[in-house]
Amino acid sequence: MQIRGKVALITGAGSGIGRATAERLAREGAAIVAVDVDEAGARATAARIAAAGGSAAALRADVANPTEIEGMIAVAEARFGGLDILHNNAGVGTGQPGYPAAAPAQWQRVLDVNLRAVILGTQLALPALRRRGGGAIVHTASMAGLVGYPADPIYTATKAGVVMFTHAMGGLAAEGIRVNCVCPGLVDTPMLRRSRASGETVLPADMPMLRPEDIADGVVQLVSDDSVAGRALCVAVGLRDFVPLPPYPVPGRPRSA
Repeated sequence: MQIRGKVALITGAGSGIGRATAERLAREGAAIVAVDVDEAGARATAARIAAAGGSAAALRADVANPTEIEGMIAVAEARFGGLDILHNNAGVGTGQPGYPAAAPAQWQRVLDVNLRAVILGTQLALPALRRRGGGAIVHTASMAGLVGYPADPIYTATKAGVVMFTHAMGGLAAEGIRVNCVCPGLVDTPMLRRSRASGETVLPADMPMLRPEDIADGVVQLVSDDSVAGRALCVAVGLRDFVPLPPYPVPGRPRSA
């Protein structure tokens, strides 16, 4: 996909990976709808894009709320004329106390933001993408969804779900809508810093980490490459490669033994 002239909506765009991706897509020529539950963060991202000569709108929305997801898609269409790219990026960790001590309401929020919002955001965006004749959806999953993260099993479960949801949606490429996900390793983001400060995440002081911009590069790769659908791209220190998943099962075609 040629990004220039397209309209991109990014959730969790108020900081970290979402902000880096919004700024990178804007530099590539896309108009941006920066969405975050932190309205000030979303506005700051949009302001940075505008200051660099790009076009952006900011919106406060909670991706766990279906009405607010519908609203952010409506803003993209009303402000910029349509929607071509969706980056389902918003995410949260379980926090303290961790599972199994965490109350169900505490970890239900992780399920709602990290997995349910990805599924619902995709569902609600599809009509808008079809109105444009196709598009690209990229979810932010995690290496935790591939190898596990014992400190936060709920987060791990949601990210594994995102990977398999992505793979299962590969068939949409037949109508020009490609769904992929990026699986970051450790990234120096405000979310990770808060997790370290609370003691939820314990890492060596000299542990190498990625920059949010490294993940934005991966998102742009998935948006741009029309040959990629239903795939998970790992981006970690010293690694940038696709997860070896089995071929997408095309209906009516038997799997090879």
